[in-house]
Amino acid sequence: MSAREKILDLKQRVAASIIGQDAVIERLLIALLTNGNVLMEGLPGLAKTRAIKTLAMNIESRFSRIQFTPDLLPADVTGSDIYFEEGGKGRFQFQEGPIFGNLVLADEINRSPAKVQAALLEAMEERQVTVGGTTHKLPELFMVLATQNPIEQEGTYPLPEAQMDRFLMHIFIHQPGDEDELEILRLVRGEDAAGGMKIPAAPVPEQVIFDARKEVGAVKSTEAIDRYIVSIISATRNPGRYDKDLGRWIHVGASPRGTLALDRASRARAWLEGRGHVIPEDVQAVAADCLRHRIIPSYDASAEGKSNDDLLSSLLKLVAVP
Repeated sequence: MSAREKILDLKQRVAASIIGQDAVIERLLIALLTNGNVLMEGLPGLAKTRAIKTLAMNIESRFSRIQFTPDLLPADVTGSDIYFEEGGKGRFQFQEGPIFGNLVLADEINRSPAKVQAALLEAMEERQVTVGGTTHKLPELFMVLATQNPIEQEGTYPLPEAQMDRFLMHIFIHQPGDEDELEILRLVRGEDAAGGMKIPAAPVPEQVIFDARKEVGAVKSTEAIDRYIVSIISATRNPGRYDKDLGRWIHVGASPRGTLALDRASRARAWLEGRGHVIPEDVQAVAADCLRHRIIPSYDASAEGKSNDDLLSSLLKLVAVP
């Protein structure tokens, strides 16, 4: 099997356990293929944690889960220098924290204060952790998958814009339809009878992920597509050029990280679709997920009930398609 066939097989495995969330699964794979991090947002019980754990189960990887709480400390995430005494001699030795995994679930990330959230910044951007003046490299396969609840705000700490910008994608998970819910009921009932989720016999090797990343990196993007991506980003920064109301509604546009995220994600989607080149539909398909957390709406937009998705949808209709 080729790398793409193995990744598509991985997609089917995860989809068998996560009912009615095909778009979410595709976004998780895109992040995996582009060495990115993901923020998943949805109501409790919508399989955010299950999706991440199922993905980890089907890959040869070390899965780590960090439950973010108000009393968590940065050292609980990164690890710390521990004093050991042996043969009458003492020394400090670094004890790795849960961040030293391959797929790291940062569950309810907004339940811990800023100093704990900031412990992830270096890991997410530079794939390393510095403790006590010493830098420790993270595994080559590394991905932070964070979750948060969109409606519960009491006792939470909103992520700062600088940290939001480090997520390749911000994925919204919606309620399932009736037929999907029926399948979920039967699936979980069957798992309960079998004693839990079925452990895959042959997880996808890490090397398959690395091979797939090389192929994604080789996907072509024409100058017209590059200019289209830049035009979308530019439109978030200068919305008034396209529409008077958008000029009032968008306070801050996307950073250059948004440009890079849109490029990487659209190439990964093209690869998953079996194409060696990017088309405008690839860019449009991932634009909201790559940009919804990178624009800041104005007070007027909030007062008039305009969500970031509403603003991006309007913007995409106004930017010329090559």
